[in-house]
Amino acid sequence: MKNIFHKLSFLGALAIFAGCQNNKTVPAEKPVTGADIKKYISALANDSMQGRKPFTAGETKAINYIAQQFKKIGLEPGSKGSYFQDVPLVEITSTPSPVMEITGGKEPLSLKATTDFVTFSRREVDSVSLKNSPLVFAGYGVVAPEYHWNDYAGLDVKGKTVVVLVNDPGFKNGDPHFFKGDTMTYYGRWTYKYEEAARQGAAGVLIIHQTEPASYGWEVVSNSNTGAKLYLQQADKHMNRCKVEGWITEDAGKKLLAQAGITGDFRALARKRDFKAIPLNQSVSLTINNKLKYSMSHNVIATLKGTGQAGEYVLYSAHWDHLGVGKPNAKGDSIYNGAVDNADGVAAMLSVAKAFAKTKEKPKRTIVFLAVTAEEQGLLGSEYYATHPVFPVNKTVADLNMDALGDYGETKDIAVTGKGQNDLEDYVEEIAKNDGLTTVGDRQPGSGSYYRSDHFNFAKVGIPALDINTGSISALHGGGYGEARQKDYGDNRYHQQADNYTDAMDATGMAQIATIMYQIGLKLSNESTFPGWKPGSEFKAIRDKSNPQ
Repeated sequence: MKNIFHKLSFLGALAIFAGCQNNKTVPAEKPVTGADIKKYISALANDSMQGRKPFTAGETKAINYIAQQFKKIGLEPGSKGSYFQDVPLVEITSTPSPVMEITGGKEPLSLKATTDFVTFSRREVDSVSLKNSPLVFAGYGVVAPEYHWNDYAGLDVKGKTVVVLVNDPGFKNGDPHFFKGDTMTYYGRWTYKYEEAARQGAAGVLIIHQTEPASYGWEVVSNSNTGAKLYLQQADKHMNRCKVEGWITEDAGKKLLAQAGITGDFRALARKRDFKAIPLNQSVSLTINNKLKYSMSHNVIATLKGTGQAGEYVLYSAHWDHLGVGKPNAKGDSIYNGAVDNADGVAAMLSVAKAFAKTKEKPKRTIVFLAVTAEEQGLLGSEYYATHPVFPVNKTVADLNMDALGDYGETKDIAVTGKGQNDLEDYVEEIAKNDGLTTVGDRQPGSGSYYRSDHFNFAKVGIPALDINTGSISALHGGGYGEARQKDYGDNRYHQQADNYTDAMDATGMAQIATIMYQIGLKLSNESTFPGWKPGSEFKAIRDKSNPQ
């Protein structure tokens, strides 16, 4: 009897223990996991994808893989019954004269290609020339009504070549309320300088390079603007653009301006409220020969149809392309696999799509997943979609972009690109606060990071766009570790053959960002309101005109 009693007591204790275990709170399944993301990265960054460059077999393999995953997840084709949106591109290889001749000053200047200047032309013609085109110093080349600023006021630049400064008047001026202080506005980007010069009717535009306000050295300018460049095909064959676009070195710029009597701090001169453009009384002559190649690339689009407000859209974006195959490096590797940039962004987006597909209650608004082409060539795939939208811009609630997420694990801080732009940041703040995290802005606000990834093209048409990334304070190892890993990536892997997938890659930080993006998208998809731009944003007026609500 004693043995039976002990056996019954033991069985009772087991039952009580089991009951206690069943009453414990079981952690909820995470919507996105690092393991899921790594599975997608390993496929997209595989050597078989040949670096995912547009116009190559690597493009075909990459976009077919992404479409297959969309279909497997259960998403519908997003472009007229297809997963693919055609993106017509033209490849232009511009070869300038070996020397840019500048005459009319105290002594002629002969600037050498690559060493002193880089120039190119978007015009889809065999050759363009500047012949004794008068040079004008137009300060920063900015027309910004909201800042009461117009460097072209009273200036006729037709047939002339404007010389302008990189960044905007606010950079290093000492007043955080003048433009945005050291935080670059879109008016500071070189892309804007070219666009504005063309709107003004200039024949040519030359930007004076300076390392600090540009945030990169002359080597980056030189390497990025020589050889073949891709552009979106245009009906007018880009004849609305300046004949010649380009850069000159700071040293060449100083010599050019000094010939017109402009010496000292010409940035301080150009940021004065009463600054007026200055004719340089010199002329430039240059010829550019172009080699043209036309082809078709592709965006990949899929949708999860909303159950209520299906005619309103929450958009996720990530670029699928990278740099392809180049010359072998010291280790004999010739393939630019782009595991971080941006196989991991596409992988995160696919994982978010899976999370939406698994939700019991489907979102009321339609969710759009867009993998774009040719980001590395100038944000071209996203530009094409933004200007040829499959779904109405004024019914697109937001763009949530993922690009080059950190591979060093979870962080205690979340980096918000271009912090201070729109209401989507408030969603990030709320989630971060609930998770015991902090948010930080750009580490180098003067570099204009908000204008350097695909979300920017959606912002340009007024759609509130968000780009967030892993911060620098590692949850496991502290701030020094995260900063060191970021530096290592920038120095040794960014746009190099070493950006490879490995099993040792820590994708938990990627999952952290993807989860936040999923939570934001889920909330947006079930709301009836539209997020907007914050006062002072250069994109607010565009959205206000479209009146989405």
